[in-house]
Amino acid sequence: MTVAATFLTVSASSALAQDQPRSSAAELAIEAAIPRPEPANVAPPTAADIKLDSTATVQDSTKEPTKEPVKAEAAPAPAKVETKPADVATTPAPEAQPAKADTATTTPAAPAAPATAAAPAAEPVKAASNVPAADQPVADKLKDIIGAKISRHFDRKNERAAVEKFYGARDFAPVWTQAGSLTAAAKGVIARLKDAASDGLNPADYPVPDFAAATNPDALADAELKLTASMFDYARQAQSGRMHWSQVSGDILYPEHPVDPSEVLAKITTATDASAALDSYNPPHKLYKELKAKLAELRGQGNGPVIEIADGPALKYTPAGKKQAEIVVEDPRVPQLRAKLGLAENASDTRYDATVAEAVRKFQSSAELKATGILDDKTVKAINTPKRDKQIDVVLVNMERWRWLPRDLGVPSLGDAYVILNIPDYTLKVMQRGQQVWTTRVVTGKPGTHATPLLTETMKYITVNPTWNVPPSIVYNEYLPALQQDPTVLQRMGLKLEQNRDGSVHISQPPGEANALGRIRFNFPNKFLVYQHDTPDKNLFAREDRAFSHGCMRVQNPDQYASVLLNIALPNEKYTPERVRSMYGKSEVDLKFPTPIPVNITYQTAFVDDGGKLQFRKDVYGRDATMINILKNSRGKDLENIVAHSQPSYSRPATTLPNGVAVANNNGGSSGLNFFERLFGAPTPPPAPVGRRPQQQRVFTR
Repeated sequence: MTVAATFLTVSASSALAQDQPRSSAAELAIEAAIPRPEPANVAPPTAADIKLDSTATVQDSTKEPTKEPVKAEAAPAPAKVETKPADVATTPAPEAQPAKADTATTTPAAPAAPATAAAPAAEPVKAASNVPAADQPVADKLKDIIGAKISRHFDRKNERAAVEKFYGARDFAPVWTQAGSLTAAAKGVIARLKDAASDGLNPADYPVPDFAAATNPDALADAELKLTASMFDYARQAQSGRMHWSQVSGDILYPEHPVDPSEVLAKITTATDASAALDSYNPPHKLYKELKAKLAELRGQGNGPVIEIADGPALKYTPAGKKQAEIVVEDPRVPQLRAKLGLAENASDTRYDATVAEAVRKFQSSAELKATGILDDKTVKAINTPKRDKQIDVVLVNMERWRWLPRDLGVPSLGDAYVILNIPDYTLKVMQRGQQVWTTRVVTGKPGTHATPLLTETMKYITVNPTWNVPPSIVYNEYLPALQQDPTVLQRMGLKLEQNRDGSVHISQPPGEANALGRIRFNFPNKFLVYQHDTPDKNLFAREDRAFSHGCMRVQNPDQYASVLLNIALPNEKYTPERVRSMYGKSEVDLKFPTPIPVNITYQTAFVDDGGKLQFRKDVYGRDATMINILKNSRGKDLENIVAHSQPSYSRPATTLPNGVAVANNNGGSSGLNFFERLFGAPTPPPAPVGRRPQQQRVFTR
């Protein structure tokens, strides 16, 4: 009974000591008498291990300490057991407990069993850590930095939270090194960061720490977090872009698709190929990958790895003269030089001949070096540095714009169908299952205030025989000033003017063959109030440059376009261009899509055509020039900061009309719908406004 009582007493004291501070020298002595084995090397005690009281107070530190306090009834006298200073220093002491005189010295603690006494004398791992001993010092430093200095490495709140959670879950063990050596994941990430230029990014924005120079835990912990920060920057900019689209123009609006830092950490650190996993944040689109390949060609890198010309003696070709023979030197670097300069013929030839010298001369001229044809140190450095010529710059900004677009351009339930319109090329394409289904020419907005916006929206329905509701910008900037000169101009154009009770003016054109929208309007509601439509002015489609509209997109063959879209959205209806044309008349007909079809308005001044040739188009809106300027002149790596986004104005101020203007609703009543509802339809069909035929508001759902 005495032994059992002592076991319970000392066990309770040890359990309570986990959460309570030392308060007496006697209890410090008690703790010193309790052997503290290395928890990683000693199995938890079982019933068979409890013999007398010799091991009664040995507690397995890998177990959670008991939370239920038990009052100790005895404080055993100090036992003469040799104890390492570290054992005492790392053991929390209990609060002072009242000791009963009759049991204070009854059962002193016995020496440890031989097996326990042989435990290592090294400092034990804290809190049952699973970190390998070799990495524990780095883990301790990581814990300190993440706990108090994390903002030095991560200035984004979501990144700090992700790092704290990720490293905390692994007891702050490093993920990029093991025992000071780089892991496979680290090597993959570093390789991808160093090759960032191949994706049109700047490797200098993603610095790679020098792990080889990190010879102590502090340096290794610092390098660990720096590599994590560079990985975050790469993933974010590869997916969303180095700059935000709103920095370029106020008429761009794409859906945001930011990266989740927690997802990045989990994905990269568990991937079989960390380099490929990090590369997956770049756009997956076929046209993007084709531009990437062309960028490598423009830089003289081909489709393979980056070619670096080694330093060496200057190479000079001397042609034959009257008094001397031709001098051709040989050098093992020449085959790499041929590949770098795009000389496919005699690719393995090591001779620095006339052909190579001429290619070097041309390169020097383009790189603003003295065109000598001699391969010297400056030329080698320039060749190894990506060229910044015009074509490369244009390809870079086009790759950047691909990052703004949604990763999935189409809708899966319709075979990944979508519409893509390229403004500088003046073409519209319907895509499905990765293939072009149909294409046509388009007319786009004039440069300046009428530029066609860049956006991604969904086409919800088609209107046959549309009413043209003139946008407020045209009403107040063009038509009302024209009325001051000629009060009958709108009437002669077939336009109808209505003035609402608030004095604002609405102008519309009824359906018909002379309607400015033609016979069909393709509706994808958006904040810029633009859409695609037919036009009575077919002659503009024959021109090479077709930027003539007020922002909307005119389609050359609208009946064919409508039938293609309807057959995708309603495959069982068997629409043909003839069936669409049979609906032409004076009554509006809405053909609604059960599943909306995405419409992507893009700006591709550089793209690869179906024949594999790199094509360039005129920078009609100056988007390239703006973006090149931002990339070259912005300081710092974070170019994705969002700036104020301009909003189109829908205001319709009160207007005093000149005498002689025909007003459709002379009673001054409101015409019912606001401009946006007139353009894209009201939630429910409203009553027919005064002056408009009721049948024009009929809606057919197909």
